[in-house]
Amino acid sequence: MKKAYLVLENSKVFEGCRIGADGETLGELVFTTGVVGYLETLTDPSYAGQIVMQTFPLIGNYGVIPEDFEGKTAVRGYVVRELCDYPSNFRSEYELDRFLKDNGIVGICGVDTRELTKIIREQGVMNAVICDEIPDDLSAVKNYLIKDIVPEVSTKEKQVYEAQGDKKFNVTLIDYGAKRNIIRSLQQLGCEVTLVPYDTPAEDILAADPDGIMLSNGPGDPTDNVYSIEQIKKLVGRKPIFGICLGHQLTALAMGAKTEKLKYGHRGANQPVTLADGSRTYITSQNHGYAVVNDSVNGIGEISFTNANDGSCEGIEYKDKKCFTVQFHPEACSGPKDTAFLFDRFIKMMEDERNAER
Repeated sequence: MKKAYLVLENSKVFEGCRIGADGETLGELVFTTGVVGYLETLTDPSYAGQIVMQTFPLIGNYGVIPEDFEGKTAVRGYVVRELCDYPSNFRSEYELDRFLKDNGIVGICGVDTRELTKIIREQGVMNAVICDEIPDDLSAVKNYLIKDIVPEVSTKEKQVYEAQGDKKFNVTLIDYGAKRNIIRSLQQLGCEVTLVPYDTPAEDILAADPDGIMLSNGPGDPTDNVYSIEQIKKLVGRKPIFGICLGHQLTALAMGAKTEKLKYGHRGANQPVTLADGSRTYITSQNHGYAVVNDSVNGIGEISFTNANDGSCEGIEYKDKKCFTVQFHPEACSGPKDTAFLFDRFIKMMEDERNAER
């Protein structure tokens, strides 16, 4: 295998072997702790602009299963300890290295991912480059910034997905980088889902008269999305709303709260989230580098979930606005389904709204 280097913005160099596509790639280096689910990670639009490192040492052992894809791949690069060349799974169609090559993903293997994880946990996420030769000038690496990334991953036109079985509700899903399983979860509950671009005006959404509105996950700094925040202001209180991940952050900003960048984010399928009253903790799947500032929610909404590790905001209730949001992924696959009940809650909100209008 060809030699490659992972060079961090702090000048730390890791030598390894090239995998995936040829070329050089620059991005924000983050780690994810998932033991399984690498296909979902590689096809999650929320990773746009980032070089993703897997903390689990062996990746690719069950191959590539297109049925498990969550969207088009948006990662800038991929880092693993060991890449399996001979996957074994009855659903596998081909090996992971071919997937990386086919999708133009530059990667590196054979590096010490444990040391890399320690560096990021202690110093915070940082930019990095995967390359064939160590650059003399790291200014481009240090200056890299993920900016205004949502337009790159959002759908360009409206798409309609039929309900499974009897159609019960019409749901508009605003696509900031939506994972496919959000759509599947709604379809399974009898919802016809209309996926619309991130910049769809609120007036157009309301004119279609959906039973409910979902705000999807997505990448980048939530404060970049000024137009989307203004549209959410017009939507809150008009229809039942359920926001996930970036949708959670954008709603908080629309209501007057603040967001902040986390030191190294929450990425993986084992993030503990506790109800605000402390009565129960759920294991959740997460992928985000920003969080809503807890104190900024005071007087705006009520925090419903907190992260059991660092106490950060994981959910907000806007009780008089027919709106609730969560930072984690209740639709996650592969990942825990402890919080799938939140989709049932959204269905109940739409049922109550329909009954109130009769």
